[in-house]
Amino acid sequence: MTSAALRQKAAQMASAAAQCFSYSSSPATWAMRQRGGGGAGAGAGVLRLSSRRTFSVSAAAGFDNQNREYVIVGGGNAAGYAARTFVEHGMADGRLCIVSKEPVPPYERPALTKGYLFPPDKKPARLPGFHTCVGSGGQRQTAEWYKENGIEVLYEDPVVAFDGKTQTLKTSSGKILKYGSLIISTGCEASRLPEKIGGTLPGVHYIRDVADADSLVSSLGSAKKVVVIGGGYIGMEVAAAACGWNLDTTIIFPEDHIMPRLFTPSLAKKYEELYQQNGVKFIKGALIDKLEAGSDGRVSSAVLKDGSVVEADTVIVGIGAKPVVSPFEAVGVSAEVGGIEVDSLFRTSVPGIFAIGDVAAFPLKMYDRVARVEHVDHARKSAHHCVETLLTSQTKAYDYLPYFYSRVFEYEGSARKIWWQFYGDNVGEAVEVGSFDPKIATFWIDSDSRLKGVFLESGTSEEFSLLPQLAKSQPVVDKSKLQAATSVENALEIARSSLQSSASV
Repeated sequence: MTSAALRQKAAQMASAAAQCFSYSSSPATWAMRQRGGGGAGAGAGVLRLSSRRTFSVSAAAGFDNQNREYVIVGGGNAAGYAARTFVEHGMADGRLCIVSKEPVPPYERPALTKGYLFPPDKKPARLPGFHTCVGSGGQRQTAEWYKENGIEVLYEDPVVAFDGKTQTLKTSSGKILKYGSLIISTGCEASRLPEKIGGTLPGVHYIRDVADADSLVSSLGSAKKVVVIGGGYIGMEVAAAACGWNLDTTIIFPEDHIMPRLFTPSLAKKYEELYQQNGVKFIKGALIDKLEAGSDGRVSSAVLKDGSVVEADTVIVGIGAKPVVSPFEAVGVSAEVGGIEVDSLFRTSVPGIFAIGDVAAFPLKMYDRVARVEHVDHARKSAHHCVETLLTSQTKAYDYLPYFYSRVFEYEGSARKIWWQFYGDNVGEAVEVGSFDPKIATFWIDSDSRLKGVFLESGTSEEFSLLPQLAKSQPVVDKSKLQAATSVENALEIARSSLQSSASV
């Protein structure tokens, strides 16, 4: 018998010997009782759930998923790339089940704040054009692809309850699912403004999925005045898209400049000027007091803490995101960064349970700290590394190099397209080179003269490919030479020479 057959047989035996659940009239418990046992005494456990619902299933009952050896909870980027790795190993057909809250297969989520928001006459992105794994040059994994590869996908049915002891899940529709190995890929959800200050008014938008983006596109089609709350990734990308619709657009944020977690004040100023040239207005250092509705019940203005009022018929809120750990809190949540705690192989504290993508709090090896990275690059790479660990004898620690990028103003007719990349860590002294016409670069150098991070706007493919080499190697560089560089190209050549010098030492 093959190892795969043995695993399948073991899963069947485990299912047959599973514990019996009994319905509890108590609205806050899912009571687990051993067969033949009674009450909630010795040998019984209680898992606290929502006060609204409980469920029970007999060990003799069937389960609602056909593929039970591997189950992925979540249908985002990471799930799509994990599925591809299962297929590459020949371990998906009849074995893998994906449980998703979305109505469509996994897709490349970054498109939602970029090409998806282009106006109809500027060739907007639409599904099935950006299903995973096209973002990394891979195959477009449509619903047919999953069927052809024997992968069971449960759509629009998120997991709402979990029991690690009996290896079972419950979905919102009441399905009871069995798993052998579980991969948590639940991602993040948008941080929202409270309902009491207008956070749920018609015309107020948040973006995490295609339905959100469709709703926003519908609003943009009839909008006149747009307010974007937040000066980070979401805010800047949505504001750039709004320019393509020729809309009166204002960005409001509490910090002194845009992208404060990455951009230096000088770098931010260059981008702010570009946005202003496209008609975007900035209100900095401002906090939202409330969003007000007009006579039709739709949002009509944003009221700031200082009492000033900004008119708006469409509001986009981009104030961050939070990891979706429910209902898996018992697996272990990081107190430091949030998310599900995992080791360098994406294993949680519970054997057979893994977490990947945005929700995973993992050891960032090269910087010796725990991190949670909300980025498509990490989603792809963590998914691959995790599945390799699960299916092979791999024991190599995940060694991730932080990477961020943005591409905006790429719609037809734009006077200038923006594309920047950043690798590494933005710590130390920043050295800026270039005039932003069109290139600009920033190098972060620590007290030991080591290059820690590097940012580049409008680079060539060769120049962009140099950035991860620099950030990974962290060569010793001559700061004075960088400061005296006459161009971005000259600065990159200085950095490249430092890389070569370090390699020869």
